[in-house]
Amino acid sequence: MLDIKSNRVGRKYGVKEQILRCLWGIVKIGFRLVPRPFFGIRRGILRVFGAKIGRETNIDPSADIYFPWNLEIGEYSAIGASCLIYNLGPVVIGSRSTISHKSHLCAGTHDHTDPSLPLIRSSIRIGDDVWICADSFIGPDVHVMNGAVVGARASVFRDVLSFQIVGGNPAKVIGIRVFKN
Repeated sequence: MLDIKSNRVGRKYGVKEQILRCLWGIVKIGFRLVPRPFFGIRRGILRVFGAKIGRETNIDPSADIYFPWNLEIGEYSAIGASCLIYNLGPVVIGSRSTISHKSHLCAGTHDHTDPSLPLIRSSIRIGDDVWICADSFIGPDVHVMNGAVVGARASVFRDVLSFQIVGGNPAKVIGIRVFKN
């Protein structure tokens, strides 16, 4: 039987992180109000909260970044409209990668084998030159390697190798990415 009461009384966050969460909750309102073309202002706001954001990275104002201090993004990457970056643990996105609109990167889960369902802070790594297509889900502890493509609405629960194209739920290899010269 599940022991939800134990889960709710357990400490999931330290004092410093609780304070940062509260401050980010307030500042996030302003983050969303910054007009779309002013990507530099949003990059600056995220950097103030500890995110490591490369130059010329574009983040849509409607993107929901849970913990900026657990986010690292390379240069010339993009986070699209209504993306959810649930980064309880570190989420690292390489350079020139695109996370398309309504995608969900989920770097947190619970231990379903423990009746108190303790929180697990996982990580996600997205390589360089990756395209996460619209409405995709990337689960905890997944590594999408350089040049890979995750098809629209795919659900990824295992690593995706370099230049693989995956699709479906659960995601399966459906092709190999080849660049035209």
